[in-house]
Amino acid sequence: MDGSQQKISTAQAVVVIVNYMLGAGILTLPRTTSKAVGTPDVWISILLSGLVITGVGLILVTLCKRFPGKTVFEFMGEITGTWIAFILGFAMIVYFIVISAFEIRIMADVTGMYLLERTPTWAMVMVFMWIGIYLITGGLQVIIRVLEIILPLTLVIFVVQILLGMQLFEISNLRPVLGEGIMPVFKGLQPSLLSFTGYEAMFILTAYMKNPKTSNRAVAWGVSISTIIYLITVVMVVGSLSLDGIQTRTWPTLDLVRSFEIKGLVFERFESLLLVLWIMQMFSTCTITHYCASIGIRELFRSKKTHFIMYLLLPVIYIAALMPKNLDETFALGDMLGTISIALFAVLPLLLLLLSMIRKKGGKQA
Repeated sequence: MDGSQQKISTAQAVVVIVNYMLGAGILTLPRTTSKAVGTPDVWISILLSGLVITGVGLILVTLCKRFPGKTVFEFMGEITGTWIAFILGFAMIVYFIVISAFEIRIMADVTGMYLLERTPTWAMVMVFMWIGIYLITGGLQVIIRVLEIILPLTLVIFVVQILLGMQLFEISNLRPVLGEGIMPVFKGLQPSLLSFTGYEAMFILTAYMKNPKTSNRAVAWGVSISTIIYLITVVMVVGSLSLDGIQTRTWPTLDLVRSFEIKGLVFERFESLLLVLWIMQMFSTCTITHYCASIGIRELFRSKKTHFIMYLLLPVIYIAALMPKNLDETFALGDMLGTISIALFAVLPLLLLLLSMIRKKGGKQA
């Protein structure tokens, strides 16, 4: 797992960020943001969220570039001191573990609802986790190779499916623009934050990049691609199902794909194909976060037993995934994670960057 053997390109960093971001959020984003905004201006909230997250991500990689070849778990102690760095590092590890558990639980719930009815949740969680551990023990390069296969497939088929819904699209569902002013738009920022988590992977990936100078480009491209996908999704879902129609649906994106059929094609109904693709996407997110948590524990406790740590995390993620008793509790957990991500990966990087400049820690940017 030596970093020198696992150098990644800028394009590969973009692939990781996009795969991380496009997890469970795509299925629920139209509903959560529509409820918060209450007007058809949801798409403006998504655009603003993308811009905010791009700015936050650039701050994060600027901090990382001050410590070339080191992950956040390695350089944080130089800025804050050992004990504070340990507490903050441990909080990040717990965050990555819970994100992995959240994604795997959503994946199991959606699969159980639409594809494998009556299959126990624990059984699906266990299967997904064992496939995941098989992937991440291969190391970063193996993970990225799989992600490079999943992402193009997902993007092409997803965009085609969403655009096929044009037959249901009504532009009047998106009007009036800013009918109640700009304030409702800002209410949609917070619910969309969980869907935009993913840039924080750069806390670890920047150390493994062939050219860390381009890490800001990787963040900009990664967030931009995800924002475009989210924007297309929200515009099509709101335009096709209407604002009122979305708020009563658990998975509005799936409901849109289920609401049309194209006669004469090999697939007349597309939701099963979309589900298979999106299960792969959620699988990507939970494997990336499992890997990040393992690297964090390895570096925080100065261990060399990376594979042992990965296997050790399996029961922890499994228990965390089964803790929510129902879908409402799972969604509540997602909202909480979105809030925590603001503190850990938006506020904290800025504070660390300012502190490193004041204390003159870290060399010149790589």
